Order: sequence, then structure tokens, then C-alpha cells
Amino acid sequence: MKPALARTGPGYGRGEMPRVRLMVVDDSMVARAVLTRMLEADGGFEIVAVAGTAEDCIDALAQIRVDIILLDLEMPGAGGLKSIPGILAAAHGAKVMIVSSLAEEGAEDTVAALALGAADTLPKPGTGRFNGRFSEVLLAKLRALGRAETQEPLPPAAAARAGPVAPMRAMATAPLRLVAIGASTGGIHALSSFFQALPAKIHVPILVTQHLPAPFMTVFARQLSNAAGREAIVAEDGLRLLPDRIIIAPGDAHLTVDIHGGRLVARLQRDRSASGCLPSVDPMLASAAAMVGPEALGVVLTGMGRDGLEGAMALIGAGGSVIAQDEASSAVWGMPRAIAEAGLACAILPPAKIAHRVATRAGAE
Repeated sequence: MKPALARTGPGYGRGEMPRVRLMVVDDSMVARAVLTRMLEADGGFEIVAVAGTAEDCIDALAQIRVDIILLDLEMPGAGGLKSIPGILAAAHGAKVMIVSSLAEEGAEDTVAALALGAADTLPKPGTGRFNGRFSEVLLAKLRALGRAETQEPLPPAAAARAGPVAPMRAMATAPLRLVAIGASTGGIHALSSFFQALPAKIHVPILVTQHLPAPFMTVFARQLSNAAGREAIVAEDGLRLLPDRIIIAPGDAHLTVDIHGGRLVARLQRDRSASGCLPSVDPMLASAAAMVGPEALGVVLTGMGRDGLEGAMALIGAGGSVIAQDEASSAVWGMPRAIAEAGLACAILPPAKIAHRVATRAGAE
């Protein structure tokens, strides 16, 4: 079927704020209709197009501008997963939100979609169950993803003058002993970009806390290992941290670091965190501060909320350093923004440039 274009006017919601412009891509006519009614009832969103296949979505993107594309993975033709690179190439900066039954049933496809550049995922409920909790979560995710798209960009000259949100701190000069990375929404794609730019050997262990459900973690570790070209495993309590090995927080525990017999080891904790996240970036960074202080380097990548802020404060207080992802490359500039606005960052960069900065600190470049 060909995409059916909806209203294409300026579209203003409550308070005359520009609406977030959406495209719904799903081969189910019922799903398209239900999602359209649900989203337009909120008032902050405008459905500007619908499509029944990924190919129709790409065709429509040549003619219209959208902020977010809601994409099913199971569709006729090339399907949603294989089409993500083409959709993103045609999307002019729009973000892709996976809304699919495979987001719950197929961890492989879901993690692959996130690695290809999808910003977030949400399992699609069965017929008749689109309201309630699903509606609340979807609307919250879309508001976070759409926020940057509804703001008028600064003119180039003004953007150049604006500079970072706070002065940069100096990078610590102590020998590097540990890198700890936190990420949430959009983080899997950012992590792939980071590790692809990181030299094969930086001679220190790397911790990763990525907000994901526990059933996805083994798949995530395997796919991250392939992208990074180095071993990546889900953490177990007491696991020794070896140079250049990636240790990933499980989905049901915080990953922290300890010293046992003079060696760094992983510890798992399940206490409530300041951010309410499990796993949380805060305990990871705080433990790095307590154990190795100025020899630790924290990295906070794209994500909603402020997880990592308290841990970053502890790390800076112990003489360590923190790098934040920049707004332009972030799916959601929430977690790194909190670091930047608090004046904790020694650099605010896209993932590949963060990797070069980490390598320089490690003496690997």
C-alpha cells in the first residue's frame, strides 16, 4: 500500500507549542488506526503520515519531514529491521522508535535494531490492550525523543558563540586504571560507534551499564562483542576485571567495582539507587570513585533522566574525570546534559571522538 498522508500544516498543540510530527509504519491497518487515535488524542503529537511497509516509509520521507518514526519490525517486503539504515538515511534526522511484538519476543532483533540506530523500543501489546500502561509509557518515550526536534535551532553564528553549557574541567593525569560507561535511550548505537573508534588495546578494563531488561543482556553482550572486536560478558559477582575486556551490568543488578587481593573485581548490588534505575550508572561511578579515584574515567552517553549525575559528582570529588556525549549525536540529551550543566565534564563530544579522548588518556594513541 502507498503511504496515506495526514495533516501537513504547522500543527500546534496546547499552549501553541509545535507538535511532535510522527509517522506510523505498520502493516496492520488496525494497529495504525489505534496508534493514530491514541497519539493525536494527546494533543502534543501530529500524525503526518502512515505507511504499511518500510519501502513506502522511505518513499514518503522524500516528501515530508517528521520528528519520530514508529516502526514495526514484522512487515511485508524488506521488513522493519533490515530497512532501518535506509529509513535513517532518508529521515533527515528523525528518530526511529520500534513498536513491535518482536521487541518483547525477539531479543536478537530488538538489540540489532538498537545497534543499527533505532532510538528506543517498546513491545506492542495484543489487540485491545493499547490503552493503560502501554499508552503512558509510549507517550513518555515519544515526548523525550521529540523534545529536541520541536526546538528552533540556533543560527550558526549564535551556536558557535554559545559553546558548552559550563566550563570544561581538566582531564586527570593519573595513570588510567578503569573506564566506566553509562547509557540509556539510544545507548546501544552510541556504544557501537564508541567501540568501533576505540583502539583494540587500551590496557584497562571497561565497565558498561546500559539500561536494558535482563533477558536482553546475553544478546547485547554478544552483539557488543562483535561490534567492539573484543570480549564482552555479562558481569557476575567477584568476576576479575581484565584489561580490554568489557563487563556489562546485568539487567537486574547494579555493576560496581571492588578491590580484592590488589586486583579489580566486579560486585553486583541491588540496593535502590538515587535515580530509581536498575541497573543504575550512579553506583558504578561512585564505586569507581571509591576504589580508584583519579585513575578512573567515566563516560555518560545518551539517555533520558539524570542517572549517572550523583556518581559523576562522587568521581569528580575523588579526582577522577567524566566525559559526556554531545547533544547533536544523542538520541535523548538527558543523562549527558545533567553532567554538562553541573560542570562535571572534561569534554562533551560524539561517541567516536570520546573514544579518541579515552585512547589518548590511556596512552593508546
